[in-house]
Amino acid sequence: MKAFICYVTLLGFGASLLANSPSTANELSINKNSLVVAETASSEEFIARGNEPFWSVTVSKRGIVYSSPDVKKQVFPYVVPLKAQGRTADLVRVYKLKNRGNNTLIIKKVDTCSDGMSDKNYLYSAIFILGNTVLEGCAEKQ
Repeated sequence: MKAFICYVTLLGFGASLLANSPSTANELSINKNSLVVAETASSEEFIARGNEPFWSVTVSKRGIVYSSPDVKKQVFPYVVPLKAQGRTADLVRVYKLKNRGNNTLIIKKVDTCSDGMSDKNYLYSAIFILGNTVLEGCAEKQ
């Protein structure tokens, strides 16, 4: 019985040292910071754009705004994007826009996306579905 009590005491003392060790404290802060990064990744602002026809969609907490020279500007309320299961929030974002019809913005991280008119390369591709119209382009974080 005395050996059991000594074992439990030593086990508790070891756990106490481990809990207060610098490496464990760093792991906890890293995990906490990773959580913050994951939360902010889903709320970053983007601008998606394409040409032929020219169009743009701006994503921010204030709203999601579609504009084009041919169509009156449309403003959608901000929605939290869906992410692909088993993937990070930064890889694929799907915004199901609340309004009439089937309106969806898909932003996907890619190696490179070219708008075809400039030498600029983007890190994201974009597909914007507005009713029965599908527009393809590139996107970047603002």
